[in-house]
Amino acid sequence: MNIMQKQRVGSQSGFSLMELLIVMVILGLIASLVGPKLFGKLGKAQQKAAKTQIEMLLTALDAFRLDVGRYPSQEEGLAALVTNPGIEKWDGPYLKKAVPNDPWGNPYTYRIPGEHGELDIYTYGQDNQPGGEKENADVGSWE
Repeated sequence: MNIMQKQRVGSQSGFSLMELLIVMVILGLIASLVGPKLFGKLGKAQQKAAKTQIEMLLTALDAFRLDVGRYPSQEEGLAALVTNPGIEKWDGPYLKKAVPNDPWGNPYTYRIPGEHGELDIYTYGQDNQPGGEKENADVGSWE
């Protein structure tokens, strides 16, 4: 072996363990700074999705009312937008798919007569408890 061959064998290119650990620590710090901001946006997006779904349900309920002459009763509920509960003038379905759950997987609450208007549709937010702030805030048709 000559001198040139010995230098190639002895000097391998790549990162040392220490360099890899430093990079991983830096990436962890960046993730800890960026992560909470992204989760905050997720909560706002879910609140907006709930408002949009409630507006869609209100539109379907208005179409139901135009055909039938009234809103679905408390007993008929939102399911009357998808399946005929035995009403002669029913001309649905008024939704293309089944009645959606809220963005947190809970069913929307339908109340007729409503406390805030002729009818209320609402969800309790992420915590599924009355009241709350941010992601836990209630979202209702009266807002």
